[in-house]
Amino acid sequence: MPAQLTTLPYSATVDDVVEVLDHDGGVIVKDAVSGELIDRVFNEIKPFLDLTPWGEGDFMGTKTRRTSSILSKSPSYAEVVVSPHLLGAAESILGRETAYSWVGGQRLESKSKVQISCTSAIYIFPGETAQPLHRDDFLHHRVHPGPESQVQALFAATNYHARNGATMVIPGSHRWDDDRAPKVEEAVPAEMTRGSCLIHLGSTYHGGGANVTEDEPRLAMVLAFARAYLRQEENQYLAVPKDQVQRYPERVQRLLGWDISEPYCGWWELEDPHVLLEGEKSVTVAAKDLLG
Repeated sequence: MPAQLTTLPYSATVDDVVEVLDHDGGVIVKDAVSGELIDRVFNEIKPFLDLTPWGEGDFMGTKTRRTSSILSKSPSYAEVVVSPHLLGAAESILGRETAYSWVGGQRLESKSKVQISCTSAIYIFPGETAQPLHRDDFLHHRVHPGPESQVQALFAATNYHARNGATMVIPGSHRWDDDRAPKVEEAVPAEMTRGSCLIHLGSTYHGGGANVTEDEPRLAMVLAFARAYLRQEENQYLAVPKDQVQRYPERVQRLLGWDISEPYCGWWELEDPHVLLEGEKSVTVAAKDLLG
């Protein structure tokens, strides 16, 4: 029998979540967000989901609707962004201190910040077939085993079970090298109740399940974090207009990428790019001239 996923209660600590992720590559946190928050997000994105065409091919799904740029469509999603178990686990795993270079006689050490890599809603309808098993960190050309580049979650906006397309996960596959291919029989469904979430590492093999029900769509709200010095999967500077970004709390703004990743990634005019959200009070004289 394949290994099963661990389900933790909401009362679990971030350290509890990280411990399971380190061992299994994936974990379910029960009641991670409230039903009321799910309702608000769903009502804000539903007009976009309704207009989204079916996907094409096995990977995107021919009975699946996907809409992205969620933070431009759903102001309430900012509350999901700061969900403590996901954000805490991402900061812990992706922010582990590394010594990576020398500058003269000084050894550089730092902890990476995290940034939002992508946001989306994935609506799997009856008749959909299973998605091929894959690792999400292939977008960063990762070599395995190796340091993690991404931590993400699927928040269940409907109940998740094996028949309606619950995400299939291979526990422990984050430790595999790149010569080992995933097999369908090694995967288990991430069965969970509405409001719970599946958190998994970018190196963990997974894929959307087949929906063999007659009338039960499965909806996931997706949020991925990556190391702040890597390119985001979804270009957040284009996905979320600046005037919308300015309405969010500073924590969310910086997670969208309006920040500097140590030591120098992401600066603008030799400054923290966040000044562009603060108005002219913090912008240098030279930058003011450039801005007109």
